[in-house]
Amino acid sequence: MTAQLPTPASPLKIGTRGSPLALAQAYETRNRLMAAHDLPDDAFEIVVITTTGDNRAMIEADRPLKEIGNKGLFTKEIEEAMVRSDIDIAVHSTKDMPTVQPAGLILDTFLPREDVRDAFISAGATSIADLATGAIVGTSSLRRRAQLLNRRPDLNVVEFRGNVQTRLKKLTDGVAECTFLALAGLNRLDMDGVPATAIPPEDMLPAIAQGAISIERRIDDTRAADLLAAIHDQETEQRLRAERAFLAALDGSCETPIAGLAELDGPTLRLRGEVLRPDGTEVIRDDQTCPIEDGAELGRSMAAKLLEQAGQGFFEWRS
Repeated sequence: MTAQLPTPASPLKIGTRGSPLALAQAYETRNRLMAAHDLPDDAFEIVVITTTGDNRAMIEADRPLKEIGNKGLFTKEIEEAMVRSDIDIAVHSTKDMPTVQPAGLILDTFLPREDVRDAFISAGATSIADLATGAIVGTSSLRRRAQLLNRRPDLNVVEFRGNVQTRLKKLTDGVAECTFLALAGLNRLDMDGVPATAIPPEDMLPAIAQGAISIERRIDDTRAADLLAAIHDQETEQRLRAERAFLAALDGSCETPIAGLAELDGPTLRLRGEVLRPDGTEVIRDDQTCPIEDGAELGRSMAAKLLEQAGQGFFEWRS
């Protein structure tokens, strides 16, 4: 193992998007690897890669993600760089990741999960209930839009794209009265000054894998596999195995409002899942438990149950 450790002369190249949050996640990964293997910071190189989803013109125009592509918007160029061996590993927000990786790549390392909750962001209100009738709410998340309209069909929900800083500026500029961000992102960026109120999962079930950092590598790269094994968090993997199986069985994409959360209690896994119509007029949900080792099977069976409950016509908006 010692001979395979990266060195300043031959650093491990870590691919990432260039947003402040993506960079914070890449540096967290680097720091964990440094500590686990007693390596200097220059034994690693952070390689910033611009993805289709980072296109500034599309962000400034607030174009919906479903009009541009799918979850691969934030990963395609990074994965292509890894296939070419331009980078050794890639750090991702797991909720951006498709459930199937390109040939030759594997997603099998997860860092300890951050807070999974959504945060309500507003200078003048502390909850959805405080908003006036017809209030303008900004979000780029189809899930959040559907969940909001399910509870408050009177709200005016507008497209609100960009990284954390961009969305907060739009809020300050008066584009909307409030928005929503993942609490994990605010925590990782140490943004304590943001007027944020955490939303319990009972009120807004989070996105699949929200708050989880995952690390992708080439399947045949045993050096990377050995390095990453030291920072892998098994509990996060167990939870995401159930959530991502649920998502995969529902054929989740940026066009489908899906939420889900797995939690562990001793040897038991609890999985909550829901799927909604984009306009919020209907939601179907389930809440079940199983032994931890059966989490992926529970995810698939729960998805099958919800699809059966949805019945004919529920997904007609996708045609």
